[in-house]
Amino acid sequence: MQHFDTLEIRSPEAREAALLSALPAHIAHASKNAPGFARILAGVDPAAVRSRAALARLPVTRKSDLGDLQKAMPPLGGLNATPVAKMAKLFVSPGPIYEPEGTGEDWWRTARALHAAGIRAGDLVLNTLAYHFVPAGSMFESGARAIGCTVVPGGTGQTEMQVQTIRHLGISSYVGTPSFLKLIVEKADEMKANISCLGKALVGAEYLPPALRNAMRERGIQVLQMYGTADLGLIAYETAQPEGAVNDGMILEEKLILELVRPGTGDPVAPGEVGEIVITTFNPDYPLIRFGTGDLSAVLDAPSPCGRTNVRIKGWMGRADQTTKVRAMFVTPKQVGEVLRRHKEVLKARLVVEGETGNDRMTLKCEVKERPAGLAEVIVTSIRDVTKLRGEVELVAPGSLPNDGKVIDDTRKYT
Repeated sequence: MQHFDTLEIRSPEAREAALLSALPAHIAHASKNAPGFARILAGVDPAAVRSRAALARLPVTRKSDLGDLQKAMPPLGGLNATPVAKMAKLFVSPGPIYEPEGTGEDWWRTARALHAAGIRAGDLVLNTLAYHFVPAGSMFESGARAIGCTVVPGGTGQTEMQVQTIRHLGISSYVGTPSFLKLIVEKADEMKANISCLGKALVGAEYLPPALRNAMRERGIQVLQMYGTADLGLIAYETAQPEGAVNDGMILEEKLILELVRPGTGDPVAPGEVGEIVITTFNPDYPLIRFGTGDLSAVLDAPSPCGRTNVRIKGWMGRADQTTKVRAMFVTPKQVGEVLRRHKEVLKARLVVEGETGNDRMTLKCEVKERPAGLAEVIVTSIRDVTKLRGEVELVAPGSLPNDGKVIDDTRKYT
């Protein structure tokens, strides 16, 4: 089985040692050259951050924080260690949120995912991701060019022209969303155009229905997916067996440290639990340290059958920002985390909101091993202190709450 490089098949111990040994210098670089991180990491001794436990004590900077950070210190919140004037591109996502691209080859590290999808040097790649404002199109063009592909920048829309281009040029590979791939194939059927040359697809940015993957396979198109963000680039990607069977989960990209934390906190979850994806990237231009994506996932225990030895995640499992409104007051996962911080007896908690409009009820279900007298009552007091709302407490046995990453479960029905 062909791998992108030897980094993918090194021992997990060697990978962990390499990442952690590089961490102190990287944190020092961010603190010295990125004024935003100089503030966020004030008082942190970079030389002391040599373990996951030490990393977990650093603050989490979340994607949801970027708007305020960038307004306070435009345009990038001071999180960039390379001046904007020396960046290659500056993108604009809704919000607006600004994201940079540096000048290095494969700056977003997407070549690894493209290679895992079977895309090779000399392939013609139709890139249907947007090239305007957002970084998606540029992100995958840089990876394809690093492999040695010729890129056709199709962008979105104009399905008839997309079909004609695939047929006329004999394009072998597609990059884009799964839904747009479906539209192109349907348009080809409508036009009675032969696009059998198209055999490989790497998709992302939205859910890939199993039925769509199977339908594409029946047409001779192998579809794999990747997961990434406009801030970090590639995070994880799917792999397949030589005969085409897709392996479970997604492989973490090599130049990242992954943590899964309890939503609303920076505390790592127990092995196997669902948590928010927090990434530390070793990008010298944009050195995001403990960057909370707001996405939920969990780690798969067993190594991938493809031979790659890095951590596997289950893929995207929902959003960590479960903020809701109760009796005209916002209640956030961070507030639930603060209640837990005050009561070490609580192993895990889930705030259930139920009732009808104007008659909302909050119940904090708390997993505890021991139940000292008065514990529920003091937690009720903490709920009121933190949220300014009245809430009930239910003490439950360890392991009885669902492992789905939910900290707030709003069960109210809105009609």
